[in-house]
Amino acid sequence: MPIVDILRNNAKKYGADDALVELNYDADESKAWNEMELVESAHHFGARRVLTWKEFDDTANRFANYLLSIGIKKDDKVAILLMNCLEWLPAYFGILKTGAWAVPLNYRIPAEEIQYSLEKSEASVLLFGEDTLERVEQIRGNLGGIREYLYTGANRPDFAKDFSETIAGFSADDPNIPLTDDDFAAIYFSSGTTGLPKAILHKHQSLSWSCITEQKHHGQTKDDVFLCIPPLYHTGAKMHWFGSFLVGGKAILLRSSKAKWILRAASEEKCSIVWMTVPWTQDVLCLLEDPNFDRSAYDFSHWRMLHIGAQPVPPSLVQRWLKQFPNHQYDTNYGLSESIGPGCVHLGVENTRKVGAIGVPGYGWKVKIVDEDGNEVPQGSVGELCVQGPGLMTCYYHDEKATAETLKDGWLYTGDVAKMDDEGFIYLVDRKKNVIIMGGENIYPVQIEDHIMKHPAVKAVGVIGVYHERLGEIPAAIIELKDGASCTEEEMNEFCKGLPRYKRPKKIIFAPVPHNPTGKIEKPKLKKLYGGEQLVAMQNEIK
Repeated sequence: MPIVDILRNNAKKYGADDALVELNYDADESKAWNEMELVESAHHFGARRVLTWKEFDDTANRFANYLLSIGIKKDDKVAILLMNCLEWLPAYFGILKTGAWAVPLNYRIPAEEIQYSLEKSEASVLLFGEDTLERVEQIRGNLGGIREYLYTGANRPDFAKDFSETIAGFSADDPNIPLTDDDFAAIYFSSGTTGLPKAILHKHQSLSWSCITEQKHHGQTKDDVFLCIPPLYHTGAKMHWFGSFLVGGKAILLRSSKAKWILRAASEEKCSIVWMTVPWTQDVLCLLEDPNFDRSAYDFSHWRMLHIGAQPVPPSLVQRWLKQFPNHQYDTNYGLSESIGPGCVHLGVENTRKVGAIGVPGYGWKVKIVDEDGNEVPQGSVGELCVQGPGLMTCYYHDEKATAETLKDGWLYTGDVAKMDDEGFIYLVDRKKNVIIMGGENIYPVQIEDHIMKHPAVKAVGVIGVYHERLGEIPAAIIELKDGASCTEEEMNEFCKGLPRYKRPKKIIFAPVPHNPTGKIEKPKLKKLYGGEQLVAMQNEIK
C-alpha cells in the first residue's frame, strides 16, 4: 500500500481529530505556562499550532495540485530544507501524492553541502525557511536545477513564493495520481559522518513497511500521543512516528531538545511515547535528578514508553531511567537510513533484562553476522552485521560502486561490528571504521565508552584512535562532564582500571563531545580537533 493511502484513510476516519501539534516554547519563554496560547497576531511560529487530520490531508492535496500545476510529474524531485514545523509533513505527503520523490535535507549542513545534495538528487523545487535563508542565498546562483523556490516563515526573500499563500488558491481535492508499492518515493541522505552524504533511494513499500514494523513493535493505538523531538528530515524521527500515523494517533512536534521543554511537553500534551537520543536522555535525567527539580508540577501519568536509538545506548543510562520511571516500557531500536530507519533490529519491550543488546531481528526482518569473506561467524564471534527485509533501500542514487559494496545478494552490509549471544540477542560492538588496532589488538571504542559513561560525573564520551609510532594506534577518550561536576585525569584513570589493561584509554581529554543532529557522536570532528599539534604532544607524552 502506498503510504499516502494511510493519510487518506486517517482523514476519512478521524478528520476532526488533532493530527499534528507544533510546540515552540522558545518563542516566548517569558510567559507563564497558562499564557502560552498565542493570539492570531502572533509570529508565524507561535507557541502552539494544530492541524486536524482533514487539514493535514487538505494541505497535502493543495501542495500536490500546486506542484502538478507547475509541471512536476512522477519521478521528479522536490526538496524540503526546513526545521521541524507544522508545514513539514503536509509538504512531504503533498510531494508523494504527485508521484514525485521527496528529498528531505538536513537544515544544519553548510551551504556547500546543501548545493551538493540538491545537485545529487536532481531536485527541481526547494521548500526552505528562515533558518536556512542565508545559506540558500549564498548558493542560489549555482542552483541551476532549481526552478521554483517556496518559503515558510518571516522575512521572505523576493526570489521565493510564500508556501501557505501560494497553495491556498489550489484545490483541496486529492489528485489521485496512481501509485503502487514499487513506485519510488524518497531520497534520504546519510548522516555523512565519514564523508559526503550518500543519496539513499526508497520505494513506497519501504515507507509503508516502516509504519507496520513500528506499530508491531510498540503497539501504538489511536489514543497514543507521540512526542517527536528529532529532526523530520531524518528517518529516525519520522519512521518512529509512522507507527502512530498508521493508527491515526496524534503527534507533538517539539521545536526544541531542551530537557525542560521535553518534560513540559510530555506533561502538558499527555504524551505516551517519547523517542530520544542518548544526549537528550542524559539531559533529561540530569534535570530529573537535580534536587531542586519540582516533579510535582508535572503529570507523567500518561507516559508509558521511552525508546532510544541512533547510537549505542549505555546500559547505565537505561538503569538510571528506570529508577525515575520504574513502570515504563523501554526499547532500543537499531536501524539505518538504508533500512528505512527504525526496527530492523530492536530489543523489544519485553526484554529490558537484556539492556545492552540492540536486540533481535525486527518484524519481517532477517539478520546475520559475517566475516570479511561474507561467511557467517560462529555464535559469540565478532563480525559485520547484515540485515535483510522489506524496508531495504533500492540503491545509492547514481552511485553504483557504493551500492555494490553495501547491497550484496539482497543483504545490506551495515558497516557495524556486532556479535550474537546464545539467546539470539545481538550486541553492537562498534562501527567497522571506528575499530582501533593497537599493536595488532582490536579495540572497540563503544566498550570503553560504555564503561566511562558509568562514572557519575560524565555526560558524554567519545573514544577515538590516534596514531602511535610503535603501536600503530592508541585509544584516547574525550570526556564531557555534567554541568557542575568535576573529575580529574587521575580519578578517571583510576576509574578505568575497571577495564582490561589494553582497553584503557591512554589519554584523557576533558572537552565538549560534538554530536550531529541525530545524536551520533561526530568521530571525524574529534579526530580533527585532536590531531595536529595536540596529536604530536599526545604521542610524545605516551612514548
